[in-house]
Amino acid sequence: MKPQPVILDTDIGTDIDDTWALAMLLASPELNLRLITTVSGDLSYRAGLCAALLAVAGRSDIPIGLGLGGELKLPPILRGAPQTGFGGPAALKAHPRVLADGVEAIVRTVLGSDDMVTVIGIGPLTNIAEALKRCPEIAEQAKFVGMCGSIRTGYRGAETPAVEYNIFADIPAAQAVLSAPWEMTITPLDSCGSAVLMGDHYRRFHDHAASHPGTMASAVLENYRLWLKALNAPAEQLSTRSTTQYDAVAIYLALADAALEMERLPISVSDDGMTRIDPAGALMNVATGWRDRNAFDAFFVDRLCAMEAKEKQKF
Repeated sequence: MKPQPVILDTDIGTDIDDTWALAMLLASPELNLRLITTVSGDLSYRAGLCAALLAVAGRSDIPIGLGLGGELKLPPILRGAPQTGFGGPAALKAHPRVLADGVEAIVRTVLGSDDMVTVIGIGPLTNIAEALKRCPEIAEQAKFVGMCGSIRTGYRGAETPAVEYNIFADIPAAQAVLSAPWEMTITPLDSCGSAVLMGDHYRRFHDHAASHPGTMASAVLENYRLWLKALNAPAEQLSTRSTTQYDAVAIYLALADAALEMERLPISVSDDGMTRIDPAGALMNVATGWRDRNAFDAFFVDRLCAMEAKEKQKF
């Protein structure tokens, strides 16, 4: 089957889950990554991380577009650059295809594709909303998959829904993207909020990464180490479990949904940032829980550990 063209819009470098998600995407031959765009905060820092990870994967052919920045609505400890030490200005300078206008790159990539493009949003939706504003026609040639929202479950399994960060960071953008006339699939906190690698699954990833230097798994582990240190987290966490893999679930949904409970729901975004079931909202596919978390975890780790052979390819 022909790989589906994909654009990844990411705020990589704040929470560590974007790094894991990009690694999973690069390890998925069903997805043809055409463009990465960075959003929110320090765009060059984020782009430098992407450039370094693409270099590890042997995929410096993939362009990186600098999107729209802005103030981060985050606790002080997360406003810096917790993955500093990997990538950086040198990696960005060495990348051959850095585009100054990432929003325009989204538009051109969608309009220039002969096939339907999947736009995966794993950060605030600022870039994607601006792309729709500049060229509403892209909704006819693209579909949206996103990590965003909270329908029935909040953070850490709370029974009360919450204002989820990717929505809260730019509420008007979320309203625009989640009401656009394109096919939409989202993983809200109801599903992705419980996706933590632990036990045998995490141990398999960790042991593979530790014993295969120079691979993507090793790069992910190194970024995780830097991130934990910057956040003053317990060092032993590196060998015991991951953080919550919110964004990896969005990558999975671009591939399949068998491990998830899916509902077709009308969703709207209120002015206070809540994502609610609303008869007047836009119909979308919503991952509201898990059918088989173990199957997802095994699939995720399989992809991360399969990158060794792929990294040796030349593109």
